[in-house]
Amino acid sequence: MKTAHDLVAAAKTRVQEISVEEAESAIRDADLLLDVREADEYAAGHLSGATHIPRGLLEFKFSGTPALQPRGLRIVLYCKTSGRAALSAVALHEMGYLSVQSIAGGYDAWAAAGKPVAHPQPPSFE
Repeated sequence: MKTAHDLVAAAKTRVQEISVEEAESAIRDADLLLDVREADEYAAGHLSGATHIPRGLLEFKFSGTPALQPRGLRIVLYCKTSGRAALSAVALHEMGYLSVQSIAGGYDAWAAAGKPVAHPQPPSFE
């Protein structure tokens, strides 16, 4: 039986992972910067300009959202450390997307490198 680690390791052999340094340029050139983490992770901090679509909804959102359907979209995606992003990239490739890149090390590597992150402010009810 394969473990989650086995699936991620296999996925990483099939996707294009880019370094945090390469990610800056890739993000500028991308049509979509995609955060595939869970809602609480995204709310705690994310890359500026990222669209949030959790891994569990990815295929459904891409299939059901006309703006996400062009297969030529240039997509850069990330998760916490890159496992879910690798699985997501494989799924998008299997759906026919041609230009999908995953940030190696994910959000954690981005933040550790001192790159900017967005921290949304909760609404004030005062």
